[in-house]
Amino acid sequence: MLKDFSPQAAFMGVLVAFVGFASSFAVVLQGLKGVGATDYQAASGLMALSVAMGLCAILLSIWTKLPVSTAWSTPGGALLASAGVVDGGFAAAVGAFLVCGVLIVVAGLFKPLGRAVASIPAPLANAMLSGVIIGLCFAPFKAIAFDPMLGLPIVIAWAVVAVFKRLYAVPAALLAFVCVMIFGVDLPEGAMADWSNSLAPPMEFVMPVFTLASMVSIAVPLFIVTMASQNIPGIAVLKVNGYAPTPGPLFAVTGVFSVLSAPFGGHAINLAAITAAMCAGGDAQTDPARRYWAAIVAGVGYIVIGLLAGAVTAFVALSPPILIQSVAGLALIGAFSGSAVAAFQAPETREAAAVTFLVTASGISLLGISGAFWGLIAGVAMLGLVKLAKGRG
Repeated sequence: MLKDFSPQAAFMGVLVAFVGFASSFAVVLQGLKGVGATDYQAASGLMALSVAMGLCAILLSIWTKLPVSTAWSTPGGALLASAGVVDGGFAAAVGAFLVCGVLIVVAGLFKPLGRAVASIPAPLANAMLSGVIIGLCFAPFKAIAFDPMLGLPIVIAWAVVAVFKRLYAVPAALLAFVCVMIFGVDLPEGAMADWSNSLAPPMEFVMPVFTLASMVSIAVPLFIVTMASQNIPGIAVLKVNGYAPTPGPLFAVTGVFSVLSAPFGGHAINLAAITAAMCAGGDAQTDPARRYWAAIVAGVGYIVIGLLAGAVTAFVALSPPILIQSVAGLALIGAFSGSAVAAFQAPETREAAAVTFLVTASGISLLGISGAFWGLIAGVAMLGLVKLAKGRG
């Protein structure tokens, strides 16, 4: 195995770890806080996810000799940010995380469930995702309205870099956020001293609580967006680059790591899509058989960065919430545009996709269940009515 190591793959692995963490950790923090986590619990969840996905990538890549890149569920984080606190608080959300992880394992081992998820109409899954994401995508522009001197540098840095290299746009926005924090925000006296005390890895066990509302509002939508928006595309990226993975076992292993991270606040681990393309592409190594080292090094990088999650979260907590929300929103603009185009592309499903999107984006909560679930139900019902009408016609 060591003979397959190369500096080129190692460099790509380090880059993947940095981009993977920096481009979306803000979404995860907002999501965990959105379902009731304290700052420390959110830091614990961020660390648990980062360490778990690092270990998962290392294990899968060594086992399969494929560049299997893993990630936390970024769409899932956006879903949590819009779901709101359910009855039972964060403990009920943790119970939902556990159930979601079990569902991912079952989807990997029990083929009918995996096929059922794959059979959800893609336009409706994309419409639900875009409806979940849109709320955070407003944040960058709300930040400008909040304070142009603080919000504009973040948006401008993202826009300028995106024109030349989209991959580095969100890290650039994150760097601008740090500069705004240092030079533009009046920090409380002693804040940096308190921040230095947060360098120890955070870890808080949360006893899960299982409620019907959290299962329907969080567990089921989280499972669907994780499978449809991350796991299935992750397999597709590997296949496009000439690999032939067996999806079921890969899904099951990510589900196991999701279950392990859940009691510490982690919402879901899955196969990566964007960073998977980095690890599986020719830039990682000219020899496809040696590219798995990029995923291994990335896994090590995630573990190292994850252990610093407490310091990252403490620093973010010093800023006005809208600023880190703006970074999260910028990180999701690409996902929003992609999912919206896919949702409304086919004329025959356009009305059902629109219903799904609007119900989800409205943020309604009925019977304690969030809009993402009702959006999918409404879209499926609309699609059924359209097909029934066409059948009678």
